[in-house]
Amino acid sequence: MADARLTEQFTRLRQRATAPLILEIDLTDGLAERPVTDLLSGVIAFRKTRLSDVLDGLKKARDDDRVRAVVAKVGGAQGIGLAKAQEVRDAIASFRESGKLTVAWAETFGEFTHGNLPYYLATAFDKIYLQPSGSVGVTGIAIEQLFLHDALAKAGIDFQSAKRHEYKSAADNLTERGFTGPAREAAERLTESVTEQIAAAIADRRGKTAEQAREILQNGPFLAQQAKAEGLVDELGYRDEVYSDVRRAAGEDAFLLYIARYARLAAITQRAKRLPRTTHEDFVALINANGPIKHGRSGRGPMGDGPMGSDTVSAALRAAGEDKNAKAVLLRVNSPGGSYTASDTIWREVNRVRERGKPVIVSMGDVAASGGYFISMAADVIVALPGTLTGSIGVIFGKPVLAQLLDRAGVTTDTVGDTERARMFSATHPFTDDEWARVNGWLDAIYEDFTAKVAQGRGMTAERVHELARGRVWTGADAKEHGLVDELGGIHRAAAIARDRGGLAADAPLRPFPRISPLDQLRPPESSEARPAAAARLAWGPAWELAARAGLSPYGPLTLPGSWTIR
Repeated sequence: MADARLTEQFTRLRQRATAPLILEIDLTDGLAERPVTDLLSGVIAFRKTRLSDVLDGLKKARDDDRVRAVVAKVGGAQGIGLAKAQEVRDAIASFRESGKLTVAWAETFGEFTHGNLPYYLATAFDKIYLQPSGSVGVTGIAIEQLFLHDALAKAGIDFQSAKRHEYKSAADNLTERGFTGPAREAAERLTESVTEQIAAAIADRRGKTAEQAREILQNGPFLAQQAKAEGLVDELGYRDEVYSDVRRAAGEDAFLLYIARYARLAAITQRAKRLPRTTHEDFVALINANGPIKHGRSGRGPMGDGPMGSDTVSAALRAAGEDKNAKAVLLRVNSPGGSYTASDTIWREVNRVRERGKPVIVSMGDVAASGGYFISMAADVIVALPGTLTGSIGVIFGKPVLAQLLDRAGVTTDTVGDTERARMFSATHPFTDDEWARVNGWLDAIYEDFTAKVAQGRGMTAERVHELARGRVWTGADAKEHGLVDELGGIHRAAAIARDRGGLAADAPLRPFPRISPLDQLRPPESSEARPAAAARLAWGPAWELAARAGLSPYGPLTLPGSWTIR
């Protein structure tokens, strides 16, 4: 009996090694962006699907005869921004060129909520299935802002701020009662650009005219039967029915395999084949610049997320500059900005890598704005997705004034200080005229430095930069048109450029850099030049998110205004 079971297990293992494959992708819980560079982040992200796994897996599967189909659960798609969705769509489009089946399915594209982005992602696939009880929540794009000025005034709180220039609207929700003219203009163009991209995808993939696609966005949401009648989905069915149809097309003997597992097994196999001759192999160093920008070391939260620290990113850039086998640097930027001086520190190290003769290519993710654009602008080539939020070249500063609130509560203050400006940043009193002069001089200097470096990096006149700057946020598509980025594409396109600029073969490895050993994670680095200096610091608390939602970013004056989410 035991021998029979053992034989059966061996037979099944042999079948799995040769049988056709159906790759599964679960996009409902989002895609992790930050690459794994050490043991701890690997443990944290172990069960999280990474964007790189999806992109690399689809690229490998395109030419793998064992892979017959891809089936993806798309409904929800939480944690996937527009630009990241576009990277996945581009990878699916490339995979489809092999003639293999791609199927997207959802229990619902929004349940009494927006489903624009999940449905947009689903349109990349050959067939779309929807559960009969589901709906397609395409409702168009809107930017809504809560304005707290009157509520704060009733509580006795004033908020003083200054900005460079009129489009830098980070504090408007605290100082205004509605959109200012420039803020409304910028928001209208953003919604128009995003709508254009989503409507174009619906028209192209669902056989609609541009006008019909626009009408669909205006007339949603749609119940399942209505969505099928409109041609928005191909079939109505539950998960078992979806998978039965996919198996019929791929072969009843096909095995299911998550794409992340497929990609990692493929990577291990590839490394094993290359190992004897790759001890000192040339490569492209992938450095991740993810999260709000602050001084010090990067932080790592429970899901591997957290702010980027200028010390960490700068150390990684220095290490890449020193590594003789790193022939180019791919800087992946996904950041709303933060500290001006921390951004400037990273900008300097980008320039120093280039001065060593190594090209730096920036790949922008969902957002690379304000400080995120600052650290990008010195690169040799900037690649963004059409839906990337970028620009926001400007600066803002402000503070709450609690004098009336304290007075109403019967709270008094008394101060002992040795200079007139010792209380300049205190919330207990407003800025004096002299303090305002200092603040405005500070903001002018930052804005002048920011725009001058944009002009230098992008080869523009100061006048042209000012036209595009003034704090205005652009989509990647508009930024490309105006010269703020060079190309539209995802990280694979940026990697191809990096390989070409670095004189590397088209299949040269792209390596998360620097990879920190478990031992180096446990011991402090011997100097700021050592690779362990590029390790992130544990930062489990979400306090910075709460602070950001309460007002201005706690990270600094180069921060994208507001909280941007496309659903």
